Amino acid sequence: MSTPRFLELPPGVRRIDVPTALGTVAALRALPAAGGYDRQPALLVPGLTGSKEDFIALLQTLAQAGRPVVAIDLPGQYESPAPGDLTGYGTAWLGRSVAALAEALDEGPVHLLGHSYGGLVSREAVIGDPSPFLSLALMSSGPSAVPSAGRVADAERLIAFLRPDPTPERLRLLWDRYLDGPARSGGLSAEILEFLQARMVANSPGALVRMCEEILSAPDRTGELSAVDLPRLVLYGENDDAWPPDLQAVMAEKLSARKVVVPGAAHSPNVEAPETTAGALTAFWDAVETPERTV
Repeated sequence: MSTPRFLELPPGVRRIDVPTALGTVAALRALPAAGGYDRQPALLVPGLTGSKEDFIALLQTLAQAGRPVVAIDLPGQYESPAPGDLTGYGTAWLGRSVAALAEALDEGPVHLLGHSYGGLVSREAVIGDPSPFLSLALMSSGPSAVPSAGRVADAERLIAFLRPDPTPERLRLLWDRYLDGPARSGGLSAEILEFLQARMVANSPGALVRMCEEILSAPDRTGELSAVDLPRLVLYGENDDAWPPDLQAVMAEKLSARKVVVPGAAHSPNVEAPETTAGALTAFWDAVETPERTV
């Protein structure tokens, strides 16, 4: 899971709820700390066990470049409620929910960024209806199902543990039995440990099972995505341990996408190298908005 290094919101960042046609979405909204903004908004989508807080280290820097930025919890994650009926819930439905959120912001087309599983959701959003979007950035996300043996084992264990009894009580037991020890061994502060536990047990267990099933079975839609007329960026850490860097590089080539490899980072450049990541995103988004610059 992505683990933020701090939780205090920077100046200009506040917690909001965004009503959409598919339900209310919890978000962090960042604006320049002083003055207005003249750039198009960016919408940041987290990975499977992540949340809007994964992007805290990016938000102020991105906003200071002159654009509003919104980081979300996907429906079923942390503080965004899941739909009452999970029939049909999955990556495609979540893509539609992201498109509905972009429309609800009512600020014109947005730059869309998806991290990890959020990248699979984001590609569904733009394949389904690219009109709410100005560009697509895939961060540490691959062309299809996650191939890493460790990540596969984690998802399979979660499915096996929760699917027979998808209840909040079972989710708390999952944390206690499998996740608490590794989290504590990482030398994290008490505040971050408390947050990680609260975030995990706040997820919808049924939604989490569906997301895990889909990250293990996602088809390769690179061809369909390449046909969508949007500028694209593929950004990943040089040591990514979920989708191999070489695989993401091939995907970037097939998508005719700008490619950025973040030195020293692994699967969460947003946490591991936030300034480098924010700089690369801002350069890409600015180029998209400035016709004379090369994307």
